[in-house]
Amino acid sequence: MAPRPGALNLISDVPGLSVGHATDERVGTGVTALLCDGFWAAAVDIRGGGPCTRETDTLDAENLNARAHAIVLSGGSVYGLAAADGALIELAQAGRGLHLRPGSPPIPVVPSAALHDLGNPGDKAWGDDPPYRRLGRAAVRGAGAAFDLGSVGAGRGAMAGLAKGGIGSASIDLGDGVIVGALVAANPAGSVYMPGGDAYWAWPFEIDGEFGGLRPSANMAVAVDPLAEDSRFAQFAAAAGENTTLGVVATTADLSPAECKRIAVMAQDGFARAIRPVHTPVDGDVVFALSSGAIPLAAATPRPLALARLGSAAADCMARAIARAVHAAA
Repeated sequence: MAPRPGALNLISDVPGLSVGHATDERVGTGVTALLCDGFWAAAVDIRGGGPCTRETDTLDAENLNARAHAIVLSGGSVYGLAAADGALIELAQAGRGLHLRPGSPPIPVVPSAALHDLGNPGDKAWGDDPPYRRLGRAAVRGAGAAFDLGSVGAGRGAMAGLAKGGIGSASIDLGDGVIVGALVAANPAGSVYMPGGDAYWAWPFEIDGEFGGLRPSANMAVAVDPLAEDSRFAQFAAAAGENTTLGVVATTADLSPAECKRIAVMAQDGFARAIRPVHTPVDGDVVFALSSGAIPLAAATPRPLALARLGSAAADCMARAIARAVHAAA
């Protein structure tokens, strides 16, 4: 039997992971926070040419604490990185974080990344008080298992080429307690649509019509120059440089930080399955990976093969999440 999505078809089908959005409609931006119920093994893979990140070096496998209490995604470009300040304050006040010495404040580890939405119609005249610290706190306070997709949170101001971008998520249950999920804030320069219609590049990975069930025509040509005059990418390229797709994948499988890195690398293939072109010089594409460690990998399967299976599932979920983001935003 083919694997099926989890109960919610969201990244929060991974037990212990909760997600919260905070959206500022006046500014046209927002923040999305993913909270771990412990100190989870984590990694990050960066493929875009213009990333905007914070604390990603912490997740290098050779470092002392390649783990995370939360991941924060935001709009706002460099201003948006302040959302992690708000998130870590909320976590610290709840007593969550590293306790290095009795009586000292807890130290939450909150890697984060931001996408560029400063050019949308929202009011960006915030003076010396950008909204992102406040939004980071609100996103943590609002975190739960169920959450909205589309033009919310970090995806509020996102564009996917010429289409509205947003937040998407998907999951897959591989059996025996092994669940893989993905969440994305889709704001790519490339197009999520195949040429000449409204079918998504990710259509082969769709399950149960989760992003509309649209299919390409039988004679559709896919070998198209993205800079051709009539391509969606060429039409959008005048605004290139204002883009980034941010993703998170998570699993119940018990992985080391180095193994999380491999899953993050493979999950980037989900970007390539759903967006064309992708990982361009004008995107800041980032994928984080998290492991709850709840389920040991089956001893009967060689570990490299088990990791390959998880990475393939993560890439499929990521492709589905990207299409779901645009479908929900539209």
